[in-house]
Amino acid sequence: MKKTEIIEKAEANLLHTYNRFPVVLDRGEGVYLYDCDGKQYLDFAAGIAVFALGYHNPDFDNAVKAQADKLVHTSNLFYNEPAAETAEKLNRLTGMDRVFFTNSGTEAIEGAIKLARKYAYNKDGCTDHEIIAMNHSFHGRSMGALSVTGKAAYQDPFKPLIGGVKFAEYNDLDSVKDLVTDKTCAVILETFQGEGGIYPAEEGFLKGLRRICDEKDILLIFDEIQCGMGRTGKMFCYQHYGVEPDVLTVAKALGNGLPVGAFLCKEFAAALVPGDHGTTYGGNPLVCAAAGKVLDLFEERKLPEHAKEVGEYLYQQLEGLKERHSCIKDHRGMGLLQGLEFVESTPVGEVCSKAQDQGLIVISASGNVLRFVPPLIVEKEHVDEMIRKLENCLD
Repeated sequence: MKKTEIIEKAEANLLHTYNRFPVVLDRGEGVYLYDCDGKQYLDFAAGIAVFALGYHNPDFDNAVKAQADKLVHTSNLFYNEPAAETAEKLNRLTGMDRVFFTNSGTEAIEGAIKLARKYAYNKDGCTDHEIIAMNHSFHGRSMGALSVTGKAAYQDPFKPLIGGVKFAEYNDLDSVKDLVTDKTCAVILETFQGEGGIYPAEEGFLKGLRRICDEKDILLIFDEIQCGMGRTGKMFCYQHYGVEPDVLTVAKALGNGLPVGAFLCKEFAAALVPGDHGTTYGGNPLVCAAAGKVLDLFEERKLPEHAKEVGEYLYQQLEGLKERHSCIKDHRGMGLLQGLEFVESTPVGEVCSKAQDQGLIVISASGNVLRFVPPLIVEKEHVDEMIRKLENCLD
């Protein structure tokens, strides 16, 4: 089928919730994608921080194929080996004790919210507990996840949302202290705001939140759906700071393209019991075999360490780009999660479109920011290629 036919068929049949670029992607290999006309694109988006292992990784593909030939799905009324093994690996890597597998990051956030409220309910039997979230955050688009997402444009058309949510300022500990009451059951935040504009947490902020939550018996929830899984140079971003959450959400790179996420918690916070929460597809053998292989390959190939090394090189090259182009007003990030903030007269959407003409895929974030989240297998030579292509766009 030709490109125009595919686009016309999609526009005629799909709900228009995305303003898609006029590109029909057909296959991938390593850090490159190819459209249906055979054009090659260097991918610095990785399906929005999903394809950490790159495209067509043979070890990953073979693990998925082997499990597909064996057993794809069984209900959670029964045990399956891939789920048990992958949960054990996740707990070892995160320092958590319990795992609930979901189909997505949004569902992981939903589960974390329910967990926090049930934990507080078990203490006092009340249902009027509050959650503190952060302004400019992004946790998903379902009603619960949207309720803790700190951006009015996402929320307003869908109100009323779930109640009892207050918003503090990211990296401002006093703004959190001002909102804490005896009804506060959780503080939720991204350890590194991605969609909100590429803002890492400050060490003092996270350590201060940990002290507050310990003193008040409040659950500290870290959302590492985008920034986790090796992207910042550690397996999880919070490991840079020496601060552990009580509840953790992961997804995106966990499945390397297959729909799997999870929320994890410490044993003391494991408040959900049979009947409190469930999922039809979450934790099925296919996605857990995929996630288990992803975790194995991350360790075998030392991908977090690789992300740190190449990320430092990427940082240097983006700094140079900023110095050469006055349309770039700021550069921030760490590892392979970085962003360039452009002046208002240079709309970042246009930069993304022009980059595609050059055979480069990049995506935006809030605040006129160009976001760089390539596969974690990217090499310095790919960084150089990306800089050349982006420089052509800006010139």
